[in-house]
Order: sequence, then C-alpha cells, then structure tokens
Amino acid sequence: MNSSPSPAGSEPPARETPYLGWVVTFILVATLISFAWSGLKGSHPVRVPKHLQPVSDVPDFRLVDQSGKPFGLVDLKGKIWVGNFVLTRGSAPCPMISSRMAELNQKIGRAGAGVELVTFSVDPEFDTPEVLASYAGRLGAGPGRWKFLTGNKGDIDAIVNNGLLQPLSRDADGAHSTSFVIVDGNGKLRGSADGNDPEVVQKLLMDIGDLLRESGKL
Repeated sequence: MNSSPSPAGSEPPARETPYLGWVVTFILVATLISFAWSGLKGSHPVRVPKHLQPVSDVPDFRLVDQSGKPFGLVDLKGKIWVGNFVLTRGSAPCPMISSRMAELNQKIGRAGAGVELVTFSVDPEFDTPEVLASYAGRLGAGPGRWKFLTGNKGDIDAIVNNGLLQPLSRDADGAHSTSFVIVDGNGKLRGSADGNDPEVVQKLLMDIGDLLRESGKL
C-alpha cells in the first residue's frame, strides 16, 4: 500500500548535528591552533638591539657586600644586573653616578624581580662593608636588590679590568670608569652605557626590558 503524499509545501525534517560533536570538534581545533602558535613563537626568538649582543663571559668573582657577607657571580645567576664603579669618598663624578643608579633603582620598582644592581668600590681599603652600608643607606638602597661590593685590590682590579672590561687606574688620580655595565642571566657581558649621559637611566631601563623579553621573563 502506497503511503499518502506529504501535504503541499511541507519538507522532511532536517537532521540535527549532535551538540557533543560540535564541542569535540571545537576543542580539537583550539588545541591544534594552540600547538601551532607555540611552535611559531619558538621559531621566532626575540631580537635584541645590536648594542646588546653578547660581548664576553664575565669570569667568576667573590667579594663582600655591605652586610659583610660573601657575594659573587654565582649569586647573580639567572638575573639581569647593572653594575657601576665608585669610591665613597670621591668627588665628582661619583655622587652623580650613584644618584643615577639610585634613580634606576626607584624606577625599576617591583617590576624588577629578575634584576639586580651592583656597585663595585674601587677604593676597597677605605670602603669597608660598614662604610658601604652607610653609603647605601643614604641612597635608599635595600640590600635585597642593590649590592655594594668591596674586597682586596687584586680581586677588584680583576673583575673591573678583565671581567667587565672597564678602565681602573691605581695612580694618584684614581681614575675609574663612569660607565654602567649590563650583564645577562647567563653571566654574559652585554654592553655598557655612558654614566655622564643625562638619558642613561631611560636607556638602561630599555636595555633591561629587552633582555627580560629575550629571557622570557617579560
């Protein structure tokens, strides 16, 4: 017996795709996109400016900080650090260089968890840990981020001259570098900046940002 014809204008009901099927399909596509994006990011490393290309490996050193505790390169592992060079009883340009480091310390603020500041005394016979602690206090330097280092002359000369490639004279004038140096978390010297430049703090902040992005910490 033949079935009766469908009423005029009516259509067979559309088949609905199960809801669960759409959900599974969406998750699979999203996962594939995520893997593809991760691979794309990994294949395009962050490029740093030419002036921040690695210069040399900083050799190991062991000095004493303002708290009287040993401190060296191993304590800076994994951190980007900026170094400068002063003598606390020095006249210009030491106060200017120290004030600019203090400004850098303030502007880094809480965002600089992976950043440390290191001031090397080039007058270690006078700059004892106690003297450095007093000097650091006047600059508002907390020992958690900003270290002031002293030691014997031979060790100071070795890290300043041979490690960080900065001039240091033991003549009567006591001439020393007024530059800031920047070192990455792998202990590689990445460059220096002129401490006499009025814009040096802003330039250092940009350099720190570039190295943080390179290391994946920003």
